[in-house]
Amino acid sequence: MMSKALTLCRTFTVGSGALIVTLGIVASLSVGSARADAARDAALLEQASGLFEPIPPEPPQLPGNPLTVEKIELGKMLFFEPRLSASWFLSCNSCHNMATGGVDLQPTSIGHGWHRGGRNAPTVLNSVFNFAQFWDGRAKDLMEQAQGPVQAAVEMNSKPADVVATLNAIPEYGRRFAAVFPDEKDAVNFQNMARAIEAYEATLITPNARFDKFLRGDKAALTDREKAGLGLFMEKGCAACHNGINLGGNSYQPFGVVEKPGAEILPQGDPGRYQVTKTASDEYVFKVPTLRNITLTPPYFHSGTVWDLEQAVAVMGRSQLGAALDDREIAAITDFLDSLIGEMPRTELPVLPAIGTGGPAPHLQPVFQGLRPQN
Repeated sequence: MMSKALTLCRTFTVGSGALIVTLGIVASLSVGSARADAARDAALLEQASGLFEPIPPEPPQLPGNPLTVEKIELGKMLFFEPRLSASWFLSCNSCHNMATGGVDLQPTSIGHGWHRGGRNAPTVLNSVFNFAQFWDGRAKDLMEQAQGPVQAAVEMNSKPADVVATLNAIPEYGRRFAAVFPDEKDAVNFQNMARAIEAYEATLITPNARFDKFLRGDKAALTDREKAGLGLFMEKGCAACHNGINLGGNSYQPFGVVEKPGAEILPQGDPGRYQVTKTASDEYVFKVPTLRNITLTPPYFHSGTVWDLEQAVAVMGRSQLGAALDDREIAAITDFLDSLIGEMPRTELPVLPAIGTGGPAPHLQPVFQGLRPQN
């Protein structure tokens, strides 16, 4: 570059003819550089297209649970319905807040009686694309997943019979369940509650991220830094686990393939999928999380102990890949992850119906009994 600069400076002392020649050289260099950039972008897009898929503009259909406008609306009401919990205080949205990327921004969620759960709440956004639900994959789909927190003692702490009794005491829900499930004599039941919530959650997708636009052929959708980060993401091996439409959510992997993180990140009391399968090889194995909208959903990992995304990238490099990523590489990969923010679902809060006279009351004891302020 130094010799080229000197040559160009000298040509200005020769005359107008030399100036024309010089400008031609500059134009030629510019065209060559543009062609090189285009070839690089084309190769990057080709490689990325073999590993990832853009999120479609419409939600997928659910096996055995067809989506209808009425079912989605009912599911939305139930997603925000705190009366599904024993205390009438917690709803699905409490832990999967639609205003904050589908998470609660807590290390682990606060549930019934102010108890904390054992794992960080995964985002509900794009969860329909996961091959299983929960960190340990114990639910095969969103319908099965929706039934778990309602009954979990450290979450909503309710019982199916109590949920059904409450819903039956709300006339508006009776009418809506009957309209959505017209072939069932007792349409208000625990499974139909979960079916409706699943239908709503299936619509919580975030298409048209800048990375999606790149995958569809818009090479200008990513900055040069983000393209460099994407290249590193694939070259270093991150895409071996974080691939597909959700950049994750489609496999189980041990946390600490090369080097196990410290106990502050990988608590020894949580053996992961082993709790489901009781198979020794599943100890400290977890579902690979989606990276969609990852910059919106700290803290990171199932333990929720890392708040900084660059730190999380460095931990994954060491633990999963055995790679000591330098600061430049970490920053570039993190820049790429920022391109995964898609269009958020537009969420208008539903106005929930009143319960009828003589309906069941919330179970307030021992939820708040004996609690004292903590310093």
